Amino acid sequence: MGLLLAAKTFSSIATSAYRTIPIRSRPILAAYRKTPTRSMADSSASPFKKIQIQREDSTFDAYVVGKEDAPGIVVLQEWWGVDFEIKNHAVKISHINPNFKALIPDLYRGKVGLDVAEAQHLMEGLDWQGAIKDIRASVGWLKANGSQKVGVTGYCMGGALAIASSVLIPEVDAVVAFYGVPSPELADPSKAKAPVQAHFGELDSFVGFADITAAKSLEEKLKLSGVPSEVHIYAGVGHAFMNASPDGVKRRKEMGMNDEDKDAVELAWSRFGSWMSRYLSP
Repeated sequence: MGLLLAAKTFSSIATSAYRTIPIRSRPILAAYRKTPTRSMADSSASPFKKIQIQREDSTFDAYVVGKEDAPGIVVLQEWWGVDFEIKNHAVKISHINPNFKALIPDLYRGKVGLDVAEAQHLMEGLDWQGAIKDIRASVGWLKANGSQKVGVTGYCMGGALAIASSVLIPEVDAVVAFYGVPSPELADPSKAKAPVQAHFGELDSFVGFADITAAKSLEEKLKLSGVPSEVHIYAGVGHAFMNASPDGVKRRKEMGMNDEDKDAVELAWSRFGSWMSRYLSP
């Protein structure tokens, strides 16, 4: 019941956060709801290998990219689903020195939100208990297919799930989360069992989920866990600042998020690479 309650709590936080978008930006959002979003899942030139992973008595799709014998990283989607940007992140991760094998589990079972309303609906309908099981099965698949150690990373909704995985999935070796913390009903970061690094934007308006107060609260809880931890806050950027592709920047601007800082993005990727290399090296 805790995970189901957490899903409702998280949905309420995210919905409230988007309501904080200035009134002047809401007409842009209305227009945005009619604008389709490109999905890399449909690209014939995709670098990903599509696989199926067994989870108890069911299977789910996942996308894998990177060296076969490299340390593995499970990459968790934002509330949009497995769209172009989460795949951009996975490709980036597969190229970070010393290279990783990145795996994206399809938590929405093939569905992708093309606008804010659809994304919110998909997130509200997510089986959060099942999502944790998907992540655990994904970690297991990587360890059974050449990755001696496996980390978990995620963005927004996926960031919250990544931190939750450090508490709920003992097979996880390291976590890097971006702008998202789990509700207390989902997981208590003070009980984390794997090293956690987390990244937040100073201007993030997701109150109670990814704003500075939430970031600092997470930092204190991680200290209580006793595991190695870092929490980084980036000045002058807001939510989803890592979405730096042209399509990602366009979508953020259509949602009223006009900040851009390539230096912050590169610094976050550098810290990501150092963290994962430190804890996932054989």
